[in-house]
Amino acid sequence: MIIGGRYPQVTETQSVSKTEVRERYDNCARSYDLIESVPEIIGLRGIRKALARNVRGRTLEVATGSGRNYSLLPWDIDLIATDISSGMLDIARRRSSRMGLNVDYCVLDAERLPFADDKFDTVISTLSTCTFPDPAESMREMARVCKPDGQILLLEHGRSSNRLIGWFQDWYADTHARRFGCRWNRHPIEIAREAGLQLTNIRTHFFDIFVVIQATPGEKR
Repeated sequence: MIIGGRYPQVTETQSVSKTEVRERYDNCARSYDLIESVPEIIGLRGIRKALARNVRGRTLEVATGSGRNYSLLPWDIDLIATDISSGMLDIARRRSSRMGLNVDYCVLDAERLPFADDKFDTVISTLSTCTFPDPAESMREMARVCKPDGQILLLEHGRSSNRLIGWFQDWYADTHARRFGCRWNRHPIEIAREAGLQLTNIRTHFFDIFVVIQATPGEKR
């Protein structure tokens, strides 16, 4: 596990635009839950659940996707859910409606959140920064809208510390990004530090592929 040490250099040789990311997730919205079912079954849902139990107060979920976290969140929170893909939000709306959960939805860019500073007690995002063209800027925006005594909760995936898996992720990274809009060999912990977040707890799973980060906003810009 690499937490305080040096990370292998990752060069993103091909970028995927926000428009391309939106189109990819609009197109796969109906099948997204099926695509994600295997990692959920082998343990990802348990990791989500452990993170979600920390959510409190007025909450912003960035890149809510199909709303897979909703059943795991406390029922007494005030939730605003955002995503760049209107197709994914359509699925999320149906899910929250079936659950009887009251959620306010916004289609927006995670790198430019249209909310006032210090607005939310909790900002949560899961498996999303891999899709952002500038993930550090999106995390800085999460910090900006989070109250100074609030919390930022992230479940991300990135480059494995296993040499063979990490090599494969690097080798296939551009193809994977073109197909799914997902840059899967980034380093979420390093990105969070670059964004200026104050990391309070870090846990890694499955050869360090999945990373759970609990943080506070750190020093405001």
